[in-house]
Amino acid sequence: MNRNKFDWLLRLLHLDLLLVLGLAAVSGLGLVVLYSAGGQNWNLVAGQAMRLGLGFAIMFVLSQIPPSYFRFWSAWLYLAGTLLLLAVMVVGDISKGAQRWLDLGVLRFQPSEIMKLAVPMMMAWFFADKPLPPRLLHLLAGALITVIPFILIAEQPDLGTALVVGWAGAVALFLAGLSWIILFGLVALVVGVVPLFWTFVMHDYQRQRVLTFLNPESDPLGTGYHIIQSKIAIGSGGIYGKGWLNGTQSHLDFLPEGTTDFIFAAFSEEFGLVGGCILLSLYFLIIARCLYMATRAGDTYGRLLSGSLTLIFFMYAFVNSGMVCGLLPVVGLPLPLFSYGGTSLVTIMAGFGILMSIYSHRRTPVR
Repeated sequence: MNRNKFDWLLRLLHLDLLLVLGLAAVSGLGLVVLYSAGGQNWNLVAGQAMRLGLGFAIMFVLSQIPPSYFRFWSAWLYLAGTLLLLAVMVVGDISKGAQRWLDLGVLRFQPSEIMKLAVPMMMAWFFADKPLPPRLLHLLAGALITVIPFILIAEQPDLGTALVVGWAGAVALFLAGLSWIILFGLVALVVGVVPLFWTFVMHDYQRQRVLTFLNPESDPLGTGYHIIQSKIAIGSGGIYGKGWLNGTQSHLDFLPEGTTDFIFAAFSEEFGLVGGCILLSLYFLIIARCLYMATRAGDTYGRLLSGSLTLIFFMYAFVNSGMVCGLLPVVGLPLPLFSYGGTSLVTIMAGFGILMSIYSHRRTPVR
């Protein structure tokens, strides 16, 4: 197959080759690390491979749908997600002290995952036909669109997902042309309400996570254990690592959650600083490609939504890698395409599908 036919096939399938290759590289590397961190358990790897297959399938299906359909359903998806969050507060299942799930008999799911897509879609829909930069009234409405699901999710409690949703809304406001004066004013406002958030919104275990971040050695066998062991694993890998299947911190169970939230620490122990830099470079290339695709979107809705989805992916990678290195407080955010699990993986891949749809269906190139 010559180059022209290959390019024609990619356009027909509405796929971006560079982005697909980047996602496949990170996913494949994640399976390799999962096999080691999971005690060479093939069932664990097979389960994750099936989730990745489902994620790529969803990405492919969504990439075929014209962006006009996403725009039409944005407000309805946001409304449905908000109603489901309210339903969680009333009849949601409680597990491990958190009320986050709805059980429909044949399906048990977290409605908060819907809002990771619904909030940026709603924000893009709202600002698509508004004058940019937005007026103050429009900014207040956009802030309300974000704050409502943020509070509902934080009350479950699920601070990690709430932060993702809040970030999605904040990014959409910024991309809509928020002036620097208003931006600094909002930052000052957020700083001002931190004491109220700390006192009335955050739960005891969430406050303890922040205190542990500031001084993990204050409770080395309790709340500080995770981050201490994570930094030991990363440091013990050195420059080139101990080699695949030779990690001791994860294999001897010193490293908690070595296949999920702290899989980056397990990876760094075996592949060292060099491996960590390669992995972060892959994430950087994916994000750079997505930002380029966002700039080529054909309308305001596409640019706002593409940019927001890209920076949500950035937040996942940035927060998780910073968390395991002790640079950020411990938050329940997985390393995208790498950590074991399926819920957030499907949401992330759905976002990439929407992004490819916007890029491949653009009518006129942006100059």
